[in-house]
Amino acid sequence: MSNLLGLTIEGLVAVLLLLTILYCARLNSRLKLLKADERMMKTTITELMMSTENAERAIAGLNATIREAEQTLSTQLRDAEVFTRAITDNLKAGEDVLSRLRKVAHAGKVLAHAEPEPEAEPESRPAPQPYRDDIPADTSAMVAAAQAFAERTRSRVRGLAA
Repeated sequence: MSNLLGLTIEGLVAVLLLLTILYCARLNSRLKLLKADERMMKTTITELMMSTENAERAIAGLNATIREAEQTLSTQLRDAEVFTRAITDNLKAGEDVLSRLRKVAHAGKVLAHAEPEPEAEPESRPAPQPYRDDIPADTSAMVAAAQAFAERTRSRVRGLAA
């Protein structure tokens, strides 16, 4: 009986050793999977860090581009404001000149209606005098010149607006 008890204990120890070996093999395979996952995780973390650095560099580049664009736009806006003021001043000056020319033309018409000119031959008409600051040469010529000037100004303004 002592042999049977020894043999039973030895068999039980052998079964337990076999179960331990199987458990260790299973544990080893899980550890291998965990190590592989750890390598993949390290690779993923490394790629994520590189992507983050690239994104930070791209953001810094975009910020520099934004600053440059802002400077360029502010310069262009200032130039546009100066140009707009100049155009406005020129238009006001043109309107003033046109208003004066209208007054001169109106005064010429009033004088023409007030004093009828004697009928004379076209050849006997005196030649218009050159323009002087104090005396207008020919009212109709001035009106025509003013209308041409106004038309050129309008076409320039339309050309700028387009």
